[in-house]
Amino acid sequence: MKKVAVNTRLLLKGRLEGLGIFEHEVLQRLVRSHPEVEFHFIFDRPYDADFIYGPNVVPHVLFPQARHPFLFIWWFDYSLPRLLRKIKPDVFFSPDGYLCLRTSVKQIPVIHDINFFHYPSYFPFWVRWYYNTFFPQFAKKAERIITISEFSKKDIAKNYRIDPSKIEVAYNGVGQEAFQLLPEEMEKTRQKYSGGKPYFIFIGALYPRKNLEHQLKAFDRFKERTGADVKFLVAGQSYPESESIFETHQNLKFKKDIIFLGRVEPRTEIDKLLSSSLALSYVSNFEGFGLPVLEAMQCNTAVITSATTSLPEVGGEAAILVDPASIEEIEYAYEKIFMDTDLRRSLIEKGNLQFKKFNWDETAKRIWATLVEEK
Repeated sequence: MKKVAVNTRLLLKGRLEGLGIFEHEVLQRLVRSHPEVEFHFIFDRPYDADFIYGPNVVPHVLFPQARHPFLFIWWFDYSLPRLLRKIKPDVFFSPDGYLCLRTSVKQIPVIHDINFFHYPSYFPFWVRWYYNTFFPQFAKKAERIITISEFSKKDIAKNYRIDPSKIEVAYNGVGQEAFQLLPEEMEKTRQKYSGGKPYFIFIGALYPRKNLEHQLKAFDRFKERTGADVKFLVAGQSYPESESIFETHQNLKFKKDIIFLGRVEPRTEIDKLLSSSLALSYVSNFEGFGLPVLEAMQCNTAVITSATTSLPEVGGEAAILVDPASIEEIEYAYEKIFMDTDLRRSLIEKGNLQFKKFNWDETAKRIWATLVEEK
């Protein structure tokens, strides 16, 4: 392997979310572990030097900025193949799953999940049209496919009619050191964000599939039933699709106890928020993985998550698993966490073991083995 071309559109300074974090963690390890390989990073806008992880990275910027379905087609099927003919890479690696249908270069995508197949109504018309038209073609075009959980592997194989042996699993990871916060720092964090009150926290983009409406309704019922002086913090960026979440919030009895923080930076601030909370509430309808579950465990925080899709695979026995469709189950989980300190302590202890099963070094090794077709 001499040259690897990489789609790095999502390496955006100060704006790394799920797929961008995956790209950042994996690519820096691949570049530094394989100095003999020339990596061609392909951006769709001016890039930050922090993402050029070594002297063996050659950056390129392709027009146009691909953030709309029609621009995806332009970027991947017209701009990209011209560059690939010039570079002549051994493989084109696409960590966000998008491929070029107009090249003979070997291509390997990471298809994290196909939530758009199951929940098309969650997406604007042209976005869902693009995903559900092109991703089945990408899956068939790919030399091999990487995904991030056994659940996603089975889901892609079944619904795209792909031979499971063509799909490799490389789990997401987290750092292997627990994040420790002193009691006085926890109190300082609570004073800053929740007026000193204990709180549950949701972390993630405010997309409909995250099921935040059910979690807020469950919290409202929990407050009404217990009278607990507890807050609910929501840390994540909102989008046009988030409107129904804010409408639900306005109709809640205890809406003043729900605090929308927006996007929180830097990462250490998220860690402080998690470490100082009663529990992470991450009861999503659909996840290909669910990285915040592990991040919470790394921060010595109890976790409430869904008993569906990939989340039991990630949470294991270290989380309270609930039906995301049941407001009652979510409410009861909040009550158990609040009332039972022994349960919280037990979940934290199990979480300290669970998160160490997932690390980025192993993720990068599995991906590299797939890129070079090692078994």
